[in-house]
Amino acid sequence: MFDEKYKNPIPVFPNKIGVVTSKDGAAFKDLVSVAKRRFPLAEIVIAPARVQGSGAAESIVNSIKLLNEYTGIDVIIVARGGGSIEDLWAFNEEIVAKAIFKSKVPIISGVGHEVDFTIADYVSDLRAPTPSVAMEIATQDIIEIENFIKEFISKSSTNIQEIIEARIQDVNSFSRSHSSDFQWIC
Repeated sequence: MFDEKYKNPIPVFPNKIGVVTSKDGAAFKDLVSVAKRRFPLAEIVIAPARVQGSGAAESIVNSIKLLNEYTGIDVIIVARGGGSIEDLWAFNEEIVAKAIFKSKVPIISGVGHEVDFTIADYVSDLRAPTPSVAMEIATQDIIEIENFIKEFISKSSTNIQEIIEARIQDVNSFSRSHSSDFQWIC
């Protein structure tokens, strides 16, 4: 399950991002904040889940399955903020690993903080060190996109203008060198 050959590519411009986390946790608020700042065009679809304690693993599995059945989800982020190993234990459960592995939709794991590692991190298509970074990976920065487009338009306009000016010079040069070949009627 950990082998790179099983990893699915993360889409560059996801339209719908599924999120598996607690709807009341700080991780969800951070994910939404990052998405709004970086790429507000993406739709966030949450499948709330318990992320610690009794029944958490089953809840995470059910949410992953729901998002796989939901139409148009391009990528799923499975997330939870940091905590003790006991708090993060649901993400080490075999049923969670199997659900991530079976997912048809690519999954980014954003569980815990940078030093925390769970089995979910290894099975996921991509591991992020925090929930916020998971959303940064899933989204493009709209400001960078706008700057790229502006630069592209500017360079294209300059290139087109240079081509037009070169063709005008070609025509003028041709007409000067062949002016005796033409009879002008005016």
